[in-house]
Amino acid sequence: MELKKENALDIVFPKFCVNCQTEGFYLCPDCFSLIEIFDRQYCPFCQTGLVVPDGKTCQKCKKSHKLNGLFCATSYENQIVRKLVHIFKYEPFVRDVAETLAYLTINHLAAVARGPYSLDIGDFILIPVPSHQKKLKYRGFNPAEEIAKFLSFYLKLPLEISVLAKIKQTPAQMELKKEERLENIKGAFEVENKEPIKNKKILLVDDVFTTGSTIEECASRLKTAGAKEVWGVVMARG
Repeated sequence: MELKKENALDIVFPKFCVNCQTEGFYLCPDCFSLIEIFDRQYCPFCQTGLVVPDGKTCQKCKKSHKLNGLFCATSYENQIVRKLVHIFKYEPFVRDVAETLAYLTINHLAAVARGPYSLDIGDFILIPVPSHQKKLKYRGFNPAEEIAKFLSFYLKLPLEISVLAKIKQTPAQMELKKEERLENIKGAFEVENKEPIKNKKILLVDDVFTTGSTIEECASRLKTAGAKEVWGVVMARG
């Protein structure tokens, strides 16, 4: 009997829940229930956790920011979420954790869609926040792109991976203070292909949103290049 590739990999490298070690999952159903999935949206930049019924960046913050709004599945303060992100982005770089992270995001989008101010994302395109070539070579994949692939499959939305590029290698944002992050990321991204985004609405995919400096810089570049709207989509918020 011939084994499917996925089944063979599961035998050689079995999956274990990051929290309870149940075999067969990176996140088992019981531990999934310990993660709060947000059913509402918050202003990306307000430090007070301002709920925005229409999902958009609040009136005050949108004066100085380009990001139209943010979809965020859960909190990065949850230790199970932290463990998932850690094995995904850091050694041992478990690439297929991306599907589990995308599943959390899908659940958030579904919860928001049941609310009175749901956004029709049917005419959006997905663009992942890019990795620098050196980081891509070191890790072997771009975390945001891997999540975006699953979102594209589940949401039936086109995925564009040749639009945005990271042209400057920067220190990890997690290691820097807010002011340093803003300076660190300036000029790090470039739109290499404008045609697919002209007058288009974009869902900009990343893994974790902390100060928002990375996703905001990308949104600024995309809008300058002709994008109509840019909304962030992340799995967790710090």
